[in-house]
Amino acid sequence: MLTGCIGLIGSNSLALGPIAPTIAASFGSEVQQVMLASAAFGLGTALGALALGQVIDRVGPRRTLAYVMLIMALGFFGCGIANGAMVLVASQFLVGLSAGVALPAIYTLAAVVALPGHEGRTIGVVLTGWTISMVAGVPLSTLIADGFGWRMFYFTIAVAALAAGAGMLLNGRKQEERAGSAAGSPITALAIKGVLPLLAACACFMAAFYGVYAYVGNHLHINLGYPVRANGLAAVFYGLGFGSAVFLDRHMDAHSGRRILLPVLFLAVALVFVLMALLSGSYIGMLVVMAIWGLANHFGLNVLIMRLTALEPTQRGAIMGLNSAVTYLALFAGTIAMGKVYAAEGFISLALCGAVLSLLACAFALFAVRAKTVQRASA
Repeated sequence: MLTGCIGLIGSNSLALGPIAPTIAASFGSEVQQVMLASAAFGLGTALGALALGQVIDRVGPRRTLAYVMLIMALGFFGCGIANGAMVLVASQFLVGLSAGVALPAIYTLAAVVALPGHEGRTIGVVLTGWTISMVAGVPLSTLIADGFGWRMFYFTIAVAALAAGAGMLLNGRKQEERAGSAAGSPITALAIKGVLPLLAACACFMAAFYGVYAYVGNHLHINLGYPVRANGLAAVFYGLGFGSAVFLDRHMDAHSGRRILLPVLFLAVALVFVLMALLSGSYIGMLVVMAIWGLANHFGLNVLIMRLTALEPTQRGAIMGLNSAVTYLALFAGTIAMGKVYAAEGFISLALCGAVLSLLACAFALFAVRAKTVQRASA
């Protein structure tokens, strides 16, 4: 169910671009106006995660997730009945607010239900929801939009979100109801040792991903001369690499006690960006790199979530809320800043900027290791 919830959120965020021209035509407006809904979703997600993440610790991750999925269903329904771009924007903002709470609740609940020693595998399975949204969700959205109209896509995911929320309410376990009375806020969560450097690492890691991923399609189409449909294959290769990593997550569990693991993974991501720069002139080479990139990003995100959720169990919701807020702010800032690099210097420089950001993530992760070591020594 957690994997499915991730898939729904990912499908919504990724599907708008491909069906935006159809929506704009039905509204009699410009595509740019419709795509404001995507920005509203991202802004709503960041605000929801930052302002409401601590609710997870007070209410409990399962009940919180159940309620916000029901609210998300309302937002999807609003998208389906929208009669203009501004109604769509407002509905996507509501979906974003819900997603901002749902994502940290999902990651928190994954850590709660995981068997001891199997945290990596459990979180890894949940993360494959992003692969489902990329490999299956987006193609299905275009098929539904072509066959039954774009509104039917939103009605379909509204029903799915409604079912997920109801399922969470009916099938949860009692011990997952409440995280504890020590629930804090984003401010108190920031004071926990190791949170700040790991959030800084997350910001660099996500800015590198979103900043480079946003322009891969343009590079393949404009610079290499491939048709737009070739971009879809690149996304599929990334998604397959990301999803296939789930079969190796047991090795992450075996080495999860080694705090140096996260810096090493960020270093590996930096090397992938260097490889991307070297192979940027080859379409086949780019497809191979996309798969490797997906694999490396899965491991990096998995271990990052494990590290964050392990810092303070009574404030997991607030910590993961901060993580989601940082992620979506990095999406916003990374896409804009890296777009300027791409426009001025080209794709090779863009990939190398991704490598530099990944090295910064590695440095912050090393600082988090040192902070934890110092804390243990002083104790």
